[in-house]
Amino acid sequence: MKTELNITREEMIRLLNEDLAGEYQAIIAYTVYSQVLKGAAYTDIARELEAHAGEELAHAIKIAKQIDYLGGMPGTVPKPVKTTTNPVEMLWADLENERETVGRYRERIRQAEAMGEFALSETLRTIIAQEQDHEIDLSAALGIDVPLPKKPAAEPSRNGTKGPHVSARTIPSKKLPGRGQPRLRTRAKSRRA
Repeated sequence: MKTELNITREEMIRLLNEDLAGEYQAIIAYTVYSQVLKGAAYTDIARELEAHAGEELAHAIKIAKQIDYLGGMPGTVPKPVKTTTNPVEMLWADLENERETVGRYRERIRQAEAMGEFALSETLRTIIAQEQDHEIDLSAALGIDVPLPKKPAAEPSRNGTKGPHVSARTIPSKKLPGRGQPRLRTRAKSRRA
């Protein structure tokens, strides 16, 4: 079953409120994780996560503005935030959230364009570009290639069943084998020429 592109304004408001809850989750997660990561190996990563928190707040404001424009009321409840004391698990949790977010926004862009809401589509495109930068940063910190985005729940998964794509990756313990300590590229290095 394909993602429903022809949706009502009310349905778009509901979906955007789900996206807004995800942005709130990201703000909280990045804020908490940036403050509780400990050790010299995580200093640069913590600073980058703090910057991500500010970017996620900007995304939340843009989504709330679009919800209001469509005649809805922006929600106030975040999605649950995974808490852990393991720094690598924190980074994996953030990466999984970003993958899910990119998948949702790809779907939302198609839906907005089908509705003729091109300004919403463009707003989402600016957000998704930053979300993909977050995926790149987190993947670099974990020493892995950027994984594919998760498919939204309404789309078929790779095995043909309805539901989100499930990654075969498992969360490693404290250190990635053979990879050294996680690291993030600084903003200056993450910009493409």
